[in-house]
Amino acid sequence: MNYRVPLKYHFATKKGWINDPNGLVFFNGYYHIFYQHSPNFEKPWQENMHWGHARTKDFLEFEELPVALFPDMPYDKDGCWSGTAIVKDNRLFLFYASIHDGIQSVSVAYSDDGISFEKYEGNPIISGYPSDGCPDFRDPAVCYSGGKYYCVMASGNHEKKTANLLLYESENLFDWSYKDILCEWENSRFAECPSFMKSGDKYLLTASVCKADSHRFSVMYGTFDGSKFTPEYTGEVDKGPDQYAGQVFLDNKGRTILISWIPGWNYAGYRKKDIGCMSVPREITLTDGKITGYPVDEVRHLMKDDDPALIRTANGFKIKRDGRKSVVYKGEINDLKIIRDGYILEVFVNGGEEIYSVLL
Repeated sequence: MNYRVPLKYHFATKKGWINDPNGLVFFNGYYHIFYQHSPNFEKPWQENMHWGHARTKDFLEFEELPVALFPDMPYDKDGCWSGTAIVKDNRLFLFYASIHDGIQSVSVAYSDDGISFEKYEGNPIISGYPSDGCPDFRDPAVCYSGGKYYCVMASGNHEKKTANLLLYESENLFDWSYKDILCEWENSRFAECPSFMKSGDKYLLTASVCKADSHRFSVMYGTFDGSKFTPEYTGEVDKGPDQYAGQVFLDNKGRTILISWIPGWNYAGYRKKDIGCMSVPREITLTDGKITGYPVDEVRHLMKDDDPALIRTANGFKIKRDGRKSVVYKGEINDLKIIRDGYILEVFVNGGEEIYSVLL
């Protein structure tokens, strides 16, 4: 199948490659979704990365907007890569990984109308990695807490064989100073696509942690002392297998919402043309010590109790995939909800304790 199958409830571009969700934010009455984008090609690596842009009021109907960021400056000529968004003084700021000549740095663009963006004349605002990091230095996650702005950078340490998140601090969003290693994981290569924010009386930190031949999406609640994050509760939540680069943002209702890229990288070679899309939004919550991800209220009416592709078994279920191995789940099931949209299946087990995003 070499064509794009229309989707109703999962945002996909009309044309061109789409992957990591970026800059998820509520601004001027809309939820804005930015994303890695090759506007002229259905496959990645045919041109340097842009930031595509869409918005929605209800996560059901989406308006695709003009490309937000082009790799048109010397410091980002090799691509405008993943990052986040923040609103300050009614202005929308986009922070992104700007790459040139193998150097990964951080740059910022801003907009007053949420559609047209101007790049800061002082870019890049963080020119390279500190001694605690490595050349894998990307995916800025910016938040505001306790009167200060924080930027979390995904990186690693090749000598220590750790994946780590590096913390920067600023008073004004433009001048940043390095603080410390916020969080790290042993026996890993690097981290990617973090999210960091105050959530209730705790802090929520997420990241994709990459090992030599695998990755996992770690979701953590814990404490933050201005330099270090100490996890108290940890979960994986979205176990894929056809997803990657989940990003969490805090919306205007106080919800922490996760959106991931489907299908992730594992389908490479399975389809000849782009079939990437965004997942439905999932609200991340911590309840009785358990981290869950469950569809937001706006899309819950789409949930069903069964689907032809999902077969219940004596000790779980199996999801059949065309031309690839089935996804097998083993474990006790107290509740099972399914959202089906074309070739995409999202399965929520036991109130969202586990999520399986599957390309059929």
